[in-house]
Amino acid sequence: MKSAREGGRSQRVSVSPGADLWARMGRDFGAGLPSVRVWMVCGAAAVALWAAPVHGHQGDRMGGGGGTDRGAAGDAGLHVLDQPFDLTQENDPLATELRRRVEAGNASGRVTAAGAQLHSLETLTRFYEERRFEPAWVGRGGVKEEAFELVELLSSGSVDGLPTAGYHREVLDSLLTEADRDGTTGRSGEDPPAELLVDVELISTDAFLVLASHLHHGRSGPESVRPEWRAARGERDLAQVLEGVWGMGVEESLDALRPVDEGYRALSTARERLAEVSDEGGWDSIPSGPTLELGSEGERVELLWHRLRASGDLPDASSRFARMDRFGPAMHTAVLRFQARHGLEVDGRVGPQTLRALNVPVEARIRQVDVNLERWRWLPQDLGEDHILVNIADFTVDVIEGGERVKRIRSIVGRAYRQTPVFSDVMTYLVLAPYWHVPPGIAVNDQLPRIRNDPAGYLASQNMVLLEQGTHRQVDPVGVDWESLAASDFNRRFRIRQEPGPTNALGQVKFMFPNRYNVYLHDTPARELFDRPTRDFSSGCVRVQGALELAEYLLRDDPRWDRQAIRTAATGTVERTVWLPEPLPVHLQYWTAWVDEDGVLQFRNDIYSRDARVARALGADAPGF
Repeated sequence: MKSAREGGRSQRVSVSPGADLWARMGRDFGAGLPSVRVWMVCGAAAVALWAAPVHGHQGDRMGGGGGTDRGAAGDAGLHVLDQPFDLTQENDPLATELRRRVEAGNASGRVTAAGAQLHSLETLTRFYEERRFEPAWVGRGGVKEEAFELVELLSSGSVDGLPTAGYHREVLDSLLTEADRDGTTGRSGEDPPAELLVDVELISTDAFLVLASHLHHGRSGPESVRPEWRAARGERDLAQVLEGVWGMGVEESLDALRPVDEGYRALSTARERLAEVSDEGGWDSIPSGPTLELGSEGERVELLWHRLRASGDLPDASSRFARMDRFGPAMHTAVLRFQARHGLEVDGRVGPQTLRALNVPVEARIRQVDVNLERWRWLPQDLGEDHILVNIADFTVDVIEGGERVKRIRSIVGRAYRQTPVFSDVMTYLVLAPYWHVPPGIAVNDQLPRIRNDPAGYLASQNMVLLEQGTHRQVDPVGVDWESLAASDFNRRFRIRQEPGPTNALGQVKFMFPNRYNVYLHDTPARELFDRPTRDFSSGCVRVQGALELAEYLLRDDPRWDRQAIRTAATGTVERTVWLPEPLPVHLQYWTAWVDEDGVLQFRNDIYSRDARVARALGADAPGF
């Protein structure tokens, strides 16, 4: 049983059609009861009735007692709605046209407005069903202010690097111009054309929902850019977010969907500064020529002066009294800064690599920032107060504690043909003095040719053993007919294991966060490679400098594993598994542009040529959800 009032809240009920009356009636039902007023209109699709609070008379019939129940309402042709509903709304031509268009779209699987296809059919439909098809952006008085706020936002050309042309910008602007001309924005007092206003309504809703979806978890899913990438994106009820526009405004509602990390906000702000530089004409390129260094003079030095000034590497204070055409101390300092924030060799000299970075146009740098803003949107909203962040393109591993970086470690990542994947997972344990179980691809492509040349000698020199698949028994390599063994059969019959020791490819420790890629962090015996500025030498895993120090940090709350205990176990010949006191999130990312903790905009080379694919995806037509 459900009365017309629940919890003291008035409800509206509707009467089924069939009453052929021109009447407006008001009467009291039962002594001492609040009045219930009935409104009936001849020929209407429904007759609306406002039921005031009714108490203590459940089960009584309308006209006999004072209450209503579901059975009585059914006999009287009445049913109780969960949400308030007005007669004026039910007969509103805007609501009728809106309902008709949405229903037709669901029947055909395609909704259009003003000739444009809408992308958010499922969420759009749910939004309007929950509103009983009451328009949100328009009304009988015309177009509401929020629609103008939305088109003003889209007119900027880009929202956090998302090109706004894909969000019906031109269509919406044209519709609002037409609506204004027809007097439908509340300025002329004329009756608005329903079809035009419903076009404004649907286009505005679709533009907001698709932009909201892209701000929240990216315009292009990482899997569509590279199949092995995986993102851990959260979900939000975008219909509910849209409903909040009329309390918070368009910009504030969208802002709640952006990544909350300060790194995203800082990069977005840096983009605005680059856009200002672009609007002012950008920067000129510097012709090739001899290396520029302290003491150099001439036209190319003057061009360098203007270039460094445009990007903010040469501040006003340091360049005020310096000659523009002479490479002096101030310019030397500016070049050092530029090289450091572009991941170049920091020597203060403008050679070929530095010149190449200087000559990248500002528009290309803006696109690079846009690509990395998109990558931020692929990340989980909460990275964790404590976590490890690997930036593949920067060859670094950051250890974050309490939201602050406490360690930065140099790393070595995968080669271009064995790229380190992008994903997030959770580190749960580490292994001291680990075995290296040679992956099948490396075993066949790298190890098998060397074994064939010298079966016993090569395996012994690498401290490796040959094991039989299934039984895991050690096999004497001399007894294998290597000449007749096809590469396709090797991994079916055998596997290779490298024993713990100073030549082990994993070094003295590996850090495990089990994942589908079999990628993890580990030590390396080739520690001299960490001195290289570009460090893409691995087969996909991430080698870390100072691996034992990282192990000490991760086990700092376990009294059994102090520095001496860790080093003793790491240099032994017995593999030891040690569980972390607490699981630790690990995020492997590929950022070629970011803002560091000092507020400096950083750029790195796109070592895997991944940026172009993301940029193309950003420039494509706006996809659906």
